[in-house]
Amino acid sequence: MSDFLRYFENSSDSEFISTEKFSKEPKKAASNDKVILALKIIFLLLLLCGVAEFFIYKFFMPCMRSPVVSVSGQKSYTAEDIVDLLRPMNAKNWFEFDVNSAMSIIASDSRIDSVVIKKSFPNKIYISVVEREPVATTFINSEDTSIAFEIDKNGVIFPERNRGQKKDASIPIVSGIPVEHLSEGMRIPLKYRALIEQISSLPKNYFAAISEICVTPKEYGNYELVLIPSTTQIRVLVDRILNEEALKYMMVVLDVVTANEPNVYEIDLRYGSVLYRKR
Repeated sequence: MSDFLRYFENSSDSEFISTEKFSKEPKKAASNDKVILALKIIFLLLLLCGVAEFFIYKFFMPCMRSPVVSVSGQKSYTAEDIVDLLRPMNAKNWFEFDVNSAMSIIASDSRIDSVVIKKSFPNKIYISVVEREPVATTFINSEDTSIAFEIDKNGVIFPERNRGQKKDASIPIVSGIPVEHLSEGMRIPLKYRALIEQISSLPKNYFAAISEICVTPKEYGNYELVLIPSTTQIRVLVDRILNEEALKYMMVVLDVVTANEPNVYEIDLRYGSVLYRKR
């Protein structure tokens, strides 16, 4: 009987101990899961903070600074000249930079033919300009002084960019074009634009031999041309047709007349004949 009781007591103790042991293991597992979950949350928060910091420094902060401007296509201008034109906009950051306003400001410069502006996030501004190409030079009187202006192939008048520098011999001087009420970007009178178109289509080497093209008005609104060669002071009278054939013919006549007739001051090539006048 005592052996039975002792066995029962031993059996109860072992069962009790075993039950207590297994009841503690789920608590430990749950505690480990919570720690792992907390570590995952902390890692995720740190990762989000790092990503947010990257975007702030990479995109947001550059947007809030002065934009970086890149200029291309300019010839007589520098990139700084183009940027200076935009200073009145006072754009403090990329968001404040207005493309339409900037294009209007740059295009208002009579020397600029066209402009394209693009914004690139987060802080880049790309400006591409095309300057007007002069095909002729003219002089306009203003306040008792004569100022040199250039003319492009479309007849637009604009100030010389590089005054005081040696002039390009392939750009002829055209005098006698009447210009009234001069303003930025204006065009020469319509009837003289055909002359400018002819000049722009001719090979430039011809104009190295011509120092000046004088426009001489005629009755009823027409005009004729007087060419002044650069190698002689002989005036050459021609009609309004200024093409490669006419210039070649003029050169041949000049060579023949100067070689055989001294003291000639004027040659008349109008009306299909050759006339010359002596002093």
